[in-house]
Amino acid sequence: MTFNMTDLAEFGWNTFFTSQLEIDDFECGVPVRVMAVHRGAINIVGPGIEASIPPYRTDPDDVETSATVGDWLIVDDKTHRPRRLLKRRSLFKRRAAGTGREVQLIAANVDTLLIVTSCNADFNVARLERYLALALEAEVTPVIVLTKGDLCDDPKVYVDQAFALPSVHMVETLNALDPAEVKHLIPWCLSGQTVALVGSSGVGKSTLINTLTGHADVATQGIREDDAKGRHTTTGRAFHRMPSGGWLIDTPGMRELQLTDVQSGLDEVFSDIVELAQACRFSTCRHDTEPGCAVTAAIEAGELDVERLKRWRKLVAEEAYNTGSLAERRSRDKAFGKMIKRVIKDKKDFSGS
Repeated sequence: MTFNMTDLAEFGWNTFFTSQLEIDDFECGVPVRVMAVHRGAINIVGPGIEASIPPYRTDPDDVETSATVGDWLIVDDKTHRPRRLLKRRSLFKRRAAGTGREVQLIAANVDTLLIVTSCNADFNVARLERYLALALEAEVTPVIVLTKGDLCDDPKVYVDQAFALPSVHMVETLNALDPAEVKHLIPWCLSGQTVALVGSSGVGKSTLINTLTGHADVATQGIREDDAKGRHTTTGRAFHRMPSGGWLIDTPGMRELQLTDVQSGLDEVFSDIVELAQACRFSTCRHDTEPGCAVTAAIEAGELDVERLKRWRKLVAEEAYNTGSLAERRSRDKAFGKMIKRVIKDKKDFSGS
């Protein structure tokens, strides 16, 4: 079967994926993109293809080999059976909520991350820093989207707080119900582009999705009056096609975003502290009471906010713990897998003797 690259481009295909094609792919395979992930199936689409197939995972011990929303799969052109998972341009993941240390894949092959928050009590700098670390680690462009600016006295207060973060370069303030204002996001939503939305419940994500896609398929709910917190309306990740030609990935409202494997992202989000730390007298400085500490000196001089330092310490410790726990689990799983294979082999050898 032959496939048209122009047709594939409408789904977000580009030269990065073309370079991974093999001869067999042109003979009996076809690229498809994962549109939605359910407990027992994944939805795929491509030129002339729309189907539901079983979940795909190449290594049972490594969750990152599972197909997630935004992934590209090569499937058999007749049976639609998956042949292989293509290498990703970007991947969002987090430590799953709860007491375990499982990693949850969020989305793959995203170009832009729209970080949605609102101009009310939901606005939280610490949460923005988490989302920014997630985006920058994946080398995805972050855009802060401030909603409900029409409902507050001075949206500029929130804009200034967002721009105060060193890694923030683009902030858009809008009324998610107003198509004219939402058009400010179109440059990131053009044909072949993939954007993802993240943000806590009640900030207007679902409303924004409905406006961007031009229809009202996504349920919306109001916020609680006492604390401006929202109720969850999105329970799974899925693709939406936008009239502008791009693709939009919706994600559940994530109240607990535990970071893992985002050290370089954190370094970029807190580049001001990282740069200061390089000037400390001791390379092992903990930025507490050590002499010659450039970080504490900056705090005393009023050049660095002590609360920002606390947030940095917390996220660095969290990331190190989660990443270390993940590595240990992978090592244990690998060792257990080898033991099972050895037992099976020994059993076969014993039976044959």
